[in-house]
Amino acid sequence: MVFAPGLTEAELVACETRYGFLFPPDLRAFLAKGMPIGEGFPDWRSGDLEDWLDRPFEGFWFDVERNNVWPRAWGERPATLEDARVRLRELVAAAPRLIPIFRHRYMPAEPCEPGNPVLSVHQTDVIYYGSDLQDYLRHEFQLERRGEGRDGKPVRFWLDVDED
Repeated sequence: MVFAPGLTEAELVACETRYGFLFPPDLRAFLAKGMPIGEGFPDWRSGDLEDWLDRPFEGFWFDVERNNVWPRAWGERPATLEDARVRLRELVAAAPRLIPIFRHRYMPAEPCEPGNPVLSVHQTDVIYYGSDLQDYLRHEFQLERRGEGRDGKPVRFWLDVDED
């Protein structure tokens, strides 16, 4: 991993304000120490991460539209694709915001406390990829492991698609 200087407190607050979430404390501390850069990493200084933040919705929408996915946890499937898109947008808006970490790996912004899991979100294939940020970074980047990761926390909405 290559790092740029860490985000300043003002930069962190500007990102939180612009994108409408708070960084969980462990992610905030990580980004303050150094911001990973390069292919696959979000550039928090660019000020243009709307596409990154919308990817989970677009991936879910792909499966709804093209693969006829509509998990029971989402309620009754709307009659039209247009209504399904509106309903899915509502469901995603009510779910914890996903913060991009690397490629299609995300950390939920809720709860805003240390230890949130890192999820791999590829369309409706959503899996735990790390029990927390430290576990994820060790796993993804083959860093030395020290001890075991904690059990994964539940994440409202994002992991409901596998319950059918």
